[in-house]
Amino acid sequence: MSNRKYSKDHEWVTVEGDVGTVGISDHAQEQLGDVVYVEVPEAGAAIEKGGQVATIESVKAASEIYSPVSGEVVEGNAALADEPGTVNSDPHGDGWFYKIKLANTAELDELMDEEAYKTYLDGLD
Repeated sequence: MSNRKYSKDHEWVTVEGDVGTVGISDHAQEQLGDVVYVEVPEAGAAIEKGGQVATIESVKAASEIYSPVSGEVVEGNAALADEPGTVNSDPHGDGWFYKIKLANTAELDELMDEEAYKTYLDGLD
């Protein structure tokens, strides 16, 4: 059972201790198409839940990434600068965007688990 939680903006977060790893869902990368550029936040950046945190560009469109949780960025995934396609090939693994020290773990309760997210996606069709 995954501890991955999802936002309605198609970002996900997994948490170990008080650090969350954030990326975009498989659904989001499918909608974007081939990713050609990713800009991730710098370590030390203070992020508010729902705040713009990264930019992603694909052959179809440019899109903003919003943080599903508040906190301080501890690491941006620098590898995406050279290999943005990793977001397409492994969105729930090596295609993560940043790691964040959570300011308020209660925010996780406002996100969807995998089953609820699937139901949410079914409602979008």
